[in-house]
Amino acid sequence: MNLAPTKEQSALADRLRALGTTLGADIEERDRAGGLQPGDWQRCADAGVLGLPLPIEYGGLGLDALTCAIALEGLGGGCRDNGLMIALGAHIWAMEVPIAQFGTPEQKEHYLPALCDGRMVGAHAITEAGAGSDALSLTATARRDGDHYVLDGVKRFVTNAPIADVLLVYATVNPALGFTGVTAFLVDRGQEGVTVETRYEKAGLRTAPWGEITLSGCRVPVAARLGGEKQGSRILNTTMAWERTLILAPLLGTMRRQIDDCVRHARARDQFGRNIGRFQSVANRIVEMQIRLDEARLLTHRAAWDLVAGTPSYFAEAAQLRTSESAVESFLDAMQVYGGLGYTTETDIERNLRDALGTRISSGTSDMQRLVMADKLGLTLRAPDTAGPRPHGAPDSAEGPHAHAG
Repeated sequence: MNLAPTKEQSALADRLRALGTTLGADIEERDRAGGLQPGDWQRCADAGVLGLPLPIEYGGLGLDALTCAIALEGLGGGCRDNGLMIALGAHIWAMEVPIAQFGTPEQKEHYLPALCDGRMVGAHAITEAGAGSDALSLTATARRDGDHYVLDGVKRFVTNAPIADVLLVYATVNPALGFTGVTAFLVDRGQEGVTVETRYEKAGLRTAPWGEITLSGCRVPVAARLGGEKQGSRILNTTMAWERTLILAPLLGTMRRQIDDCVRHARARDQFGRNIGRFQSVANRIVEMQIRLDEARLLTHRAAWDLVAGTPSYFAEAAQLRTSESAVESFLDAMQVYGGLGYTTETDIERNLRDALGTRISSGTSDMQRLVMADKLGLTLRAPDTAGPRPHGAPDSAEGPHAHAG
């Protein structure tokens, strides 16, 4: 396994890093007010960001997951708007990828080109008041009525909902079936029976709009179903593998930029007759920031490699877990390096910290990522009474719990 970037991958990352420097020009103002900058979204679409993994025939770049990870780290390294990065990720990994992998030819032709070039924005609607981390214990229902389904239910904490043109909605055809009854539907925003409200003001990632979606007697044709009936859990598992692997790839670039800022500050800031970078307490913090970044990047690239190879693993959860928690720890360290200045809005540190806190609940909380990993390691299985100890490294075919949030 060779994870060293090729010349082409490095060139793409550099190009997107340069694009990132043109985004988020008014980030301080929009962070206070909340809301996405539409011009930035379209600039990303025009540069091919929205189509990174999509087939070329639909307007995409047709890139593999590892190349996407490298490219998005470059974009995040240039862009100061972390909310925009999350909104883009939700659009790409939780809307475009499911359609590309499970959609009918007609669905792909109708949605993918528009999602790729910026004419449409997508949102992934699964979380409910009583079904957050246990996402497939949902109560939204889909009742078959001839050649239509009637959808009823409420989804909340839906990224992009206030600006979305199409929603990927999960509902059960029979609550008694549990996760085996879950089915996915593509629902257009203007469909009768769909209401979108903005109810919650967030502590961070404020430029990634959240919303609540109410479905009340919403009739959608059978042709709007994504995949087969009762295939929702399969679609969600695939979606989560991609999202957990790649939605935080831009945050690696943010962490890299924060380290560079800390090094410059530590070399320029004098205390007690010498720059603070010479103090072990300061130097050690920055070294730990670098180690965390390297760990998170390696896990992300390994998870992306497994996606390319089609190898089931726990690395998607490990990448999301380590990147999100490392970002929080590193931005806290950056605040210590900067002292009082780091606690002000004169630097990006306090905003980066608030934004990073939100990533610890995105795509499943940190605790749920650990639970999924434990399940994949076989820790949640009960051995038969007659069985001996499970051999070290023995393969396990059990499927993990379906954890999601945000």
